Amino acid sequence: MNNGIFKFSKPANEPINSYAKGTPERDSLKAELARMSNEKIDIPIIIGGKEIRTGETLNVVMPHKHSHVLATYHQAGEAEIQGAIDAALAAREAWAAMNWLDRAAIVLRAAELISKKYRNLINASTMLGQSKSAMQAEIDAACEIVDFLRFNVYFAGKIYEDQPFSEEGVINRSEYRALEGFVFTVSPFNFTAIAGNLNIAPVLMGNVTVWKPSSTSILSNYYLMKIFKEAGIPDGVINFVPSKGSTIGKIVFADPNFAGVHFTGSTATFNNFWKIIGSNMGMYKSYPRIVGETGGKDFVMVHNTACAKQVAVALVRGSFEYQGQKCSAASRAYVPQSLWGDVKKHMAQMLSEIKMGDVCDFSNFVNAVIDKASFDNIKGYIDNAKASSECEVVFGGGCDDSVGYFIEPTVIVTTNPLYESIVEEIFGPVLSLYVYEDAKFEETLDICDKSTKYALTGSIIGNDRYAVNFATEKLSNAAGNFYINDKPTGAVVGQQPFGGGRASGTNDKAGSYLNLIRWVNVRTIKETLNPATCYKYPFLEE
Repeated sequence: MNNGIFKFSKPANEPINSYAKGTPERDSLKAELARMSNEKIDIPIIIGGKEIRTGETLNVVMPHKHSHVLATYHQAGEAEIQGAIDAALAAREAWAAMNWLDRAAIVLRAAELISKKYRNLINASTMLGQSKSAMQAEIDAACEIVDFLRFNVYFAGKIYEDQPFSEEGVINRSEYRALEGFVFTVSPFNFTAIAGNLNIAPVLMGNVTVWKPSSTSILSNYYLMKIFKEAGIPDGVINFVPSKGSTIGKIVFADPNFAGVHFTGSTATFNNFWKIIGSNMGMYKSYPRIVGETGGKDFVMVHNTACAKQVAVALVRGSFEYQGQKCSAASRAYVPQSLWGDVKKHMAQMLSEIKMGDVCDFSNFVNAVIDKASFDNIKGYIDNAKASSECEVVFGGGCDDSVGYFIEPTVIVTTNPLYESIVEEIFGPVLSLYVYEDAKFEETLDICDKSTKYALTGSIIGNDRYAVNFATEKLSNAAGNFYINDKPTGAVVGQQPFGGGRASGTNDKAGSYLNLIRWVNVRTIKETLNPATCYKYPFLEE
């Protein structure tokens, strides 16, 4: 029996490798990219620790070279999905009863495996399967997932040590139990780290999951699943179930043991989940936890006291890193007329130098968008802007899917602050920009605040602190993560807990205790040391 009380120290963020020319990490990553590019693997469903192959297969391709098949993966049908639920429920009791320090040890071992033994594997699979550059893969698939794992353990300890006050003669304590049932996790294509955290956050707190990975991030997610298993996650605690969304949703949401959903994806999908869950409330054993991070239309608000070059860097990096396929990517900007000429000049210089192409060529800043559907959607917005009298495509606009799904970094300047590309989520390398009259700063803040339904990330850039403070207050509900004099991307676990409001999600802040607390069900226990022997109270005396 372990009667010790153990506290984990606050971790440091995982150091980021530069992959600069001549570094050993660059050479080893390139070797892994070459190895992985020259093999084709078969990816099974994993339920209760067992590999299952249905024969219903689809291909995993390189977005930047879609003729190259990296893997085939098996899709789960209704029987496999039900089997995953059954396996999760069978594993739940033992996992929930395990001492949390033992669960924490497994999670920390997974962090060590990713940080060291499997760093190249997880980065290369993310680069090839999701078309990320070396740096974008490094900050996601290696550093962020390691940070999630280590900081989650630290924050879990803070939750468990939070205990109620006890008066004399009474012992009060809180028990942080796992939810009663299983958690459904639905991960996106754009961040390998998110896929890991969507599962590990509830699992660390004693829960079990049924995981539907995105069809366009299967390769890296499969390797994550194997790493979790090697770290010691018991069979059935996480079940890896690639499947059609409509098929798995129908079964999961109809199960009385459904205890919650941990989701990152589109607003429309999350809204549909919420509607289905609401209509099924009569059949569940408990009120399910609904936790989601959804869409965004993230902004950069510029004041006329800003440095034009700093604005240009923030826009180029914020809009075009990972092809604008970040939940936090800058996709709209409001620039004062007096500054626009200089900002445009600096952006022109930067964009003229940016190269686009294969992830294996480390000189490419921009790679491919994720798939054909995304390519067509983004191209449609660009084509509409080219044909509109309210818009001018000042940079980029080229689209070519003959080899890979390539779209040039594109900047659209519109005279209509409510034009479709500046208010609708596009999720690609497209920045829509509105040039406003300097005297209309406050009016433009209102437009920024009210013109979209989203509230994920945003930033204000300026050197007038009164103006910066005013904008920060005016836009207090417009972004769950807000930046001053920076791009609206790059939240770091333990530093900027991530999540937004309005149509951008439930703002449960991944990377903090706020997310973990959603995955526990608290029981308060009072023990009386000297129980009463008479029912009468003093006030009853005459």
